[in-house]
Amino acid sequence: MAAAKYKKFYELMTEENSSLFDRFQVIHDGYKADRKNWSKDFHLVGQEVVDIMRSWERRLCAGMERGQNAVYSQKLAEKFWNEIKKRYSHIELVGIKSNFD
Repeated sequence: MAAAKYKKFYELMTEENSSLFDRFQVIHDGYKADRKNWSKDFHLVGQEVVDIMRSWERRLCAGMERGQNAVYSQKLAEKFWNEIKKRYSHIELVGIKSNFD
């Protein structure tokens, strides 16, 4: 059975950006354990990672937002981000400052 389109895009994205994503993995894990000491790197490198992810999301959903496929596009984007969150559980915190940062 063929992999879903969002999974193919996720795999391609991670392959093309493996060195950056691996570097961010260390920072992400450090941020989860100690926000205070990892905050600066998390937000700095994380913004670059999120920009890449959003670019791939746009490619995945390109042209679907119009018409009858709008709901499908939204669900596809949601599945794509859920796949990302399996690896980077705190990705949504990139760029958001908190009292812990």
